[in-house]
Amino acid sequence: MTLLLSSLPAARPGQPHRAGRKVGLLLVGMLAVSFPRLPAGQAKSDVAVLGNFVDVTPASGVDFHHIASLTAKKYMLEIMGSGAGLLDYDNDGRLDIVLVNGAPITDPTPPGTIPRKPGPSYWHRLYRQTAAGKFEDVTEKAGVQGAGYGLGVAVGDYDNDGYEDLYFTEYGANLLYHNNGNGTFTDVTSKAGVAGSGWSSSAAWVDLDNDGLLDLVVLRYVDWDFEDRPCLVNENVRTYCSPDAFKAITPLVFHNAGNGRFVEVSSKVGISRPGKGLGVALADSDRDGNIDVYVSNDTMPGFFYHNKGNGFFVEMALLSGLGVSETGRTYAGMGVDFADYDNDGLPDLAVADLALEMYALYRNLGKEGFEYATIASGLGNITLNHSGMGLRFVDYDNDGWKDILVSQGHVVDEISQVNPTLSYREPLLLVRNTGTGFVDVSAESGEVFREALAGRGLALGDINNDGRVDLLVSTSEGPAHLVLNLTENRNHWLIVKLIGHRSNRDGIGAEVKAVTRQGAQYATVSTAGSYLSTGDKRVHFGLGPATEVAELVIRWPSGIIQTLKNLRCDQVLTVEEK
Repeated sequence: MTLLLSSLPAARPGQPHRAGRKVGLLLVGMLAVSFPRLPAGQAKSDVAVLGNFVDVTPASGVDFHHIASLTAKKYMLEIMGSGAGLLDYDNDGRLDIVLVNGAPITDPTPPGTIPRKPGPSYWHRLYRQTAAGKFEDVTEKAGVQGAGYGLGVAVGDYDNDGYEDLYFTEYGANLLYHNNGNGTFTDVTSKAGVAGSGWSSSAAWVDLDNDGLLDLVVLRYVDWDFEDRPCLVNENVRTYCSPDAFKAITPLVFHNAGNGRFVEVSSKVGISRPGKGLGVALADSDRDGNIDVYVSNDTMPGFFYHNKGNGFFVEMALLSGLGVSETGRTYAGMGVDFADYDNDGLPDLAVADLALEMYALYRNLGKEGFEYATIASGLGNITLNHSGMGLRFVDYDNDGWKDILVSQGHVVDEISQVNPTLSYREPLLLVRNTGTGFVDVSAESGEVFREALAGRGLALGDINNDGRVDLLVSTSEGPAHLVLNLTENRNHWLIVKLIGHRSNRDGIGAEVKAVTRQGAQYATVSTAGSYLSTGDKRVHFGLGPATEVAELVIRWPSGIIQTLKNLRCDQVLTVEEK
């Protein structure tokens, strides 16, 4: 995260921050790129459907409060916040909630310390959704309290037994909990060999080599310890150091050997460049049948790992037009998502970052790579003064076009003292895809978009199975927020849940194409994306006025192509691989 901005004084010895990022000046005179034309038959209404989102946390039973353990030393670990997740761990058809918590940090903390959880106030939390739509805390019963200072969470059925397993990233060592299928989990970290080391951040379950078993990609942030590094705003005010003060570190890639054990293979498969990774997203960017991996890095170019087949990758972000802005500048890459926002059949990429950088949007041009579309799409002006963490594409109004939702909040608590135009706490951001650009509809979409938060994790999924995508937001040193999408419109929808047999059971990496009279939409099955978070594995399609899906085409990771025809809308459809 680029912690200190261009209005700060020059860095003094021991204060390695970045200055001079006056991105606002770049809005004038930048080369424009065209927003894509609408595909034939996909007329877009000019009448905006305003969102209606309601924070239902107080009545939901979700009483989580994140503990960052803030200190006067301003240790970087304190500012990261933690992840949020939506999953159906008990297979009852209702999404449950998982939230990640910290651990005590003393002031000062000796170098080499690995913080540990002393009791329930620091536990990770698992909430089960009941038939009445309320949530009950089942953390202790399930046995997923965690052990250390937690950061992220990833969900995937790594042993194909039909039950979702949980992987928590924690500073020092990570945790893998195997779902026993009876409401309990077992810590199998040691047996599986996936503890890792250092400062892990986001993680993703994905079958890298299409062998039917989910592998695990674990990002690490920086090579960091509790060494006292005094970084100063001025002679009297200490702040958090920039990541530029620390070395990049390689990610971890654990290959699933199929016997409950994993082997670390990052160097072997080519996902091994030292980075400062905070977000990871998946898509088959060129639709060659092999899943690709994008990593958003902080204060350095992002990494785009292109899958050459058989699970071997080559990093080619800069060659593909990804990883930096149109002018070649790096930014504080955090939350990230891959999705086809322009309905041309190719997955595009969006990355959240800090204020004065503008959130990055890259349009997929196919064989020509990607173009930086932030300015032309309108996203630049909307996001210039905002700091984003979790980011996801989402069709909130079911009109068939993917919008963007962002959890926001700066990482420097005294940022307004440095730059009065910026804020540490910010409301959520909702931008609507008009088909020719993006417009900010946050202020008109509910009271929750006017509540300032130190937003961090963001998870999406249809919590009440009404066809509208809801959200779960975590905050730093604050409560979680469960927000239901109650947007009213006459548009239709389809949610698709895949069950793999030759492919991994979750169907992660599968491409799903939905065809209606309005045109075609594409989506990739994934629980990864956003920031430190994990989302509903079911694929959601907003269908606009269409009352029927003429054709649903699934390309499974195994290579099997499966087609279903004439499907009714407004249902949750389960499809098994055949």
